Amino acid sequence: MFRPKLPTMPQPTGRVTPPAVVVEPTTITPSTPAPPPAPVTPAPVASRPTVQLTPGSALALAAGGGAVVLVVGAVLVSMLLAVAITGVSVALVAVVLRLLVNDMHKGR
Repeated sequence: MFRPKLPTMPQPTGRVTPPAVVVEPTTITPSTPAPPPAPVTPAPVASRPTVQLTPGSALALAAGGGAVVLVVGAVLVSMLLAVAITGVSVALVAVVLRLLVNDMHKGR
């Protein structure tokens, strides 16, 4: 019940031999020398259109960049405020707990 069942491999039905390959020697005949290759002309370089900024698109790009900077700054400032508020609240809880423990030891 707890033993794994391993699959069994099927037994081969017969012996498989590779086909016989006959290699016949070839004769080498001298040939005439090949003519030198023709000079290769360089391919024409495709000219890519340059991006031209109009005053309106430059203004939109600057406004978009400014908006991104403002959003990222607001997120970072809010995270900093969250950490600061958490730190102050943990410090206040520590002071209150310390006062309670000291009162318990004095027997009040």
